[in-house]
Amino acid sequence: MSDPHPHRPPRTLPTHVDKRTLFERLLEFLSPGPDSRDELIETLADAEQRELIEPESRLMLEGVIRMADMRAGDVMVAAPRMDLLDIDAPYDELLQVVIATGHSRFPVYEGERDKVIGILMAKDLLKLQRAPELNLRTLLRPAVFVPESKRLNELLRDFRSNRNHLAMVIDEFGQTAGLITIEDVLEEIVGEIEDEFDEKDGDNSVYTLADGSHRVAGDAPIASVNAAFGTQLSEEEFDTIGGLVAQQLGRVPRRGEAVDVASLRFSVMLTRGGAVRWYRVSRLEAGEAAAELD
Repeated sequence: MSDPHPHRPPRTLPTHVDKRTLFERLLEFLSPGPDSRDELIETLADAEQRELIEPESRLMLEGVIRMADMRAGDVMVAAPRMDLLDIDAPYDELLQVVIATGHSRFPVYEGERDKVIGILMAKDLLKLQRAPELNLRTLLRPAVFVPESKRLNELLRDFRSNRNHLAMVIDEFGQTAGLITIEDVLEEIVGEIEDEFDEKDGDNSVYTLADGSHRVAGDAPIASVNAAFGTQLSEEEFDTIGGLVAQQLGRVPRRGEAVDVASLRFSVMLTRGGAVRWYRVSRLEAGEAAAELD
């Protein structure tokens, strides 16, 4: 008698055995996992409320998720605010800029600020001090250029693999749009990284920087700003300095923009979630235009 199913393959055991219990599979069916990033972020918030993860862990995980959609142009330091060194400047002038800003790396330009020819490590200036006959050009390291559209997660991977901590950002026309550092990228995950040279002024919203200017949080109380600078900014309409600055400009300022309020200049250092996270605040020089607020 012939086999009624001559072409049926022999039965084999499944290569993957689902070890979940019936209850676990039923629970997943009734409560499926998140289908979008927004749902995933809501799931993380729910996990925090149920004390499954710490608040700091949730914020870092959210930062990783949101960073995947961000690009270099979103967090770069705009070209007008870049601290650059002139290749033809005398040593004393270079040293003064390095001390005043406190950076560890500087783009170096020749002729025009847009013509960056390399990166100088601040510590390499010591070599010039000990051997003045050295040519500054020999101390420059190659500059890395990335487009504004470069995704932050890809940029972070490049920073790690190339052991690079700074990249120049160029726009669609090949012009210098700004610069971005590995610290800028990491801050999108872990939040603001305090500088070891920052000196706290009374609370967590106003810091004194190495060059004598101040770093002020966007949500800093106006009263704290008045106390730090000896000003009398109005507290009638707004409680925070961010609201006052936005009113003065007519909108929320973008990174790299500066707004003059009374005797102070507020330059945007960092934005996040459509709001200003940090301002660099300096006093206006005599003769500079300043908007007076009652």
